[in-house]
Amino acid sequence: MPNFEGQFFDSDNHYYESHDAFTRYVPKAMQSRCVQWVTLENGRKYHSIAGRIDRFTNPTFDPISKPGVLRELFRGNPKGTTSDELIRSSLGPLPPEYMDREARLARMDQQGLEAIWLFPTLAILYEELLKKDVDALCTMYSAFNQWLDEDWGFNYENRLFAAPYISLADVDWACAELEKALAKDARVLVMRPSAVHTREGPRNPAAPEFDPFWARVNEAGITVVAHIGATRHDSNGYDVKNQDVLSMGRKPSITNFHRARNINDFLASLVFDRLFERHPNIRIASVENGSEFLGDLLRAFAHSKERTPTYYADDPVVSFKEHVWINPFWEDDIREVIEHMGADHVIVGSDWPHMEGLEHPRDILEEIDDISLDVQKKILHDNAFALNQRLGAAA
Repeated sequence: MPNFEGQFFDSDNHYYESHDAFTRYVPKAMQSRCVQWVTLENGRKYHSIAGRIDRFTNPTFDPISKPGVLRELFRGNPKGTTSDELIRSSLGPLPPEYMDREARLARMDQQGLEAIWLFPTLAILYEELLKKDVDALCTMYSAFNQWLDEDWGFNYENRLFAAPYISLADVDWACAELEKALAKDARVLVMRPSAVHTREGPRNPAAPEFDPFWARVNEAGITVVAHIGATRHDSNGYDVKNQDVLSMGRKPSITNFHRARNINDFLASLVFDRLFERHPNIRIASVENGSEFLGDLLRAFAHSKERTPTYYADDPVVSFKEHVWINPFWEDDIREVIEHMGADHVIVGSDWPHMEGLEHPRDILEEIDDISLDVQKKILHDNAFALNQRLGAAA
C-alpha cells in the first residue's frame, strides 16, 4: 500500500513541566499540601507531593531519555536488553522543544506535523497522590492549568493544543475550570481513567452527581481525553515497592498487567451508567491506554444488553462506538482496532518525546503499510482534526 504523505495530526504528544509548573501560581499557604521541591543529602532534587517525597520520578528531567528508546523492547527485544540498559544508554540534556513552544513548532515542521494534542508528563500522575485532600487537589490543578495556558497555550497558533487537566473530585470546581478552558479556546480536556475520589469517597465518573460537568461538556461540544495516569489499579494491591512509575524493571511486573483495567473500567462505567444517553453530544478519546482490552469490553457490553434487556435505551455496543475514539499503542494490532471501532473512530499518536513512544512520529507508517491510503489519512489526520473542533452551535 502507498503511505500517507500529508501532514499528521498527532493525538498524543507531551511536554515536560518547567521547574515552577506546580508552584508558580499555588498560594504559599497551600504549597506544603500540594507540590514542593526537596533536595536530598546526595544533592538530588525531587518533588514532595502532599508531604511525601516521590523518589520514582525525575522532575528535573536532567538528564532525560531520548524518544523511542524502548521501541526495541516492545518489538520483541531480540537482543534481550533490559529497559534500564536502553534508557541509560540514551540519557542526555533536555532539548529546548520539550519545554518551549516556539522550539516545538519548529520541530513539528521538521516532523511533518500539522498539529498536536499536548498532555502532561508528571501532572497525570499526581492526582492519585493528592486524592485524599480535595481542596489541595483543586488548588494545585487550577494553578497548573494557569501555568499550562501561559507557557504552552490551550490553543497556540492553531497548532499546539495543550489539554487542561480536569478532575471531578469537586464537580463545582470542575465546572469552573471547564468554563475557564472554554474561554481560552481549549479544544480538548484531559482526565485520568479512574474512579472519582470525592470528599464523600469514590464515585463512578458517570454518576448523576457529575451531570453539571458532563452537561456543559455536552453543550460546548469539547472532546474529553482519558489519558493513562497513576491510579490505585496500577498494582491492584500487590507489592510493587521500589519499582519505577512505568514498572519496566528487570522482571515482569503486575503493574503493567493491570494497566488495561484502568481504561476498561472507566469506559465501561460511562456505558453502564448511560452517560451517552443523557448527554448525546459527548465525545471521549482514549489516549495512551492501548487497545488490548477492547474486544473483551465490547463483548461485555453485548452480554450486558442480553442480560438486562430493558435497561438500555440505546444499544451499548453501538453507543460506545458512536461516542468513543481509541488511540492504540503503535505496537498494537491497529487493523484489529479498526475492525472493532470503524476507521472513523481510531486516532494515532506518537507519544513523542517519551521513551516508550516513537523516535519520529512518522515511524508509525512502518506499522500500517498494509492499510489503505484513505484509512491511513483518517487515522493519521482527519479523525483527530474533527475531534479538535467543538460540536454544535455552542462552538
